[in-house]
Amino acid sequence: MAQSTLPPVHEAWLPREHTLYRPRHGVRQLTAIICALVFFGLPAISWVLGLRPTEIENHRLASFPNPGDGWAFFTNFNGWSNDHLPFRKEAIDAVNGISRGVFGEPPNLGRSPQSSGPVAVVPGPQGSDKRQINPGVTVPLAIEGKNGWMYYGDDVVSRCNQARDLRSTMDSIRKLREGVEASGRKFVLVVAPDKTTIVPENLPNTFAGKDCLQKVNNELWPLLTAEKGVLDLRGELQARGQQLGKPVYPPLDGHWWDEGGLVMTRRLAEAIHPTITRKWVTQPVKEYSIGADTPPLIGLTGTNTGFSYSLKADGERDQTRDLSPEFRTPVQVGHATGQGTVTESVGMLSDSFTIRALRYLAASFGDLTVLHYATTKDDNGKAAGEMLAQNDVVAVEIVERTIASGNSQVLQPEVVAGIVKELKDRPIRR
Repeated sequence: MAQSTLPPVHEAWLPREHTLYRPRHGVRQLTAIICALVFFGLPAISWVLGLRPTEIENHRLASFPNPGDGWAFFTNFNGWSNDHLPFRKEAIDAVNGISRGVFGEPPNLGRSPQSSGPVAVVPGPQGSDKRQINPGVTVPLAIEGKNGWMYYGDDVVSRCNQARDLRSTMDSIRKLREGVEASGRKFVLVVAPDKTTIVPENLPNTFAGKDCLQKVNNELWPLLTAEKGVLDLRGELQARGQQLGKPVYPPLDGHWWDEGGLVMTRRLAEAIHPTITRKWVTQPVKEYSIGADTPPLIGLTGTNTGFSYSLKADGERDQTRDLSPEFRTPVQVGHATGQGTVTESVGMLSDSFTIRALRYLAASFGDLTVLHYATTKDDNGKAAGEMLAQNDVVAVEIVERTIASGNSQVLQPEVVAGIVKELKDRPIRR
């Protein structure tokens, strides 16, 4: 009896009645392949043609995924493709215009929240531009206030979704300070206040999370000001705003203007030498305009216009210089000389609020190294501790919302322990 063999044709070409028939779905497969090629290939093609994506939201453009990451290469491709699609800004503007013009509400753009520092976030529904703080209660990425002002939603979320309670965070601050001082070094912590703290008058009368924002703030600042080595800038920032006739925070940005950076620089220098700023002279020298970081969070655009300043530490020479805002690796900022400048070596862990202070730190510190504290999570503070151990003074700048959240990377117990160990291994003998 002869053995049966499979028909010498593709199974999709068999008669439909045949038991081995399988449809090829050629048209559907071709459509899927074309869609995939367009989605993944269009960003690369647009780059070749000279179209360059821009940062239109409050985060850096996603980098091309690493093929060595296994399946993560494919899962990370989505973020890269989204960020690098040509005409993305125009598309977002169109969606925003239609949503607000036709429906009278901001669009849901499906973004993840971004901020100056990590906060404890409970995501809202899939595709939402809000964060859930209680069942059925969400906070938008940007809160639209009075008189055209906007505020970070993270100012609220950080209080309503705390990863650790405030006293645990204070314990971390205390252990860090005690470890620094035990190594023979001076410790200074600068708390950069949130805009909701300094300019609350332009918040809406009611908004999700208002109660927990006020409750945590009432608890937070008494705890902070009771800690040795903590600099409270609130009074000076408000006083400077009164002198200017406007707040030191722009209406459309979550960070302070240069005036805030100057206040921080002065207070940091005085924490090391109380009378060193007596001859300091500052004057506005140049107006600048930059894109606002808060409106893009809800599909809008905006511009901030401010002034940069000169800083003459000796009353005569302006030693300010513009520096790159990137300090994810240690950056030597201070090279100032002469009277009125801080001569001690200072190692500083900071976040984005230090950006507006860099040119003034450069003009008033002779030996200052800055490093973003987000890097401390990579090795539990080892590299940061090694950098700090090369200096006589340890300074830390953290935005208020990050402290309130209990999720500050530099204040995690394992990071504090890692930094303190490096300092302990390299003590200063006085």
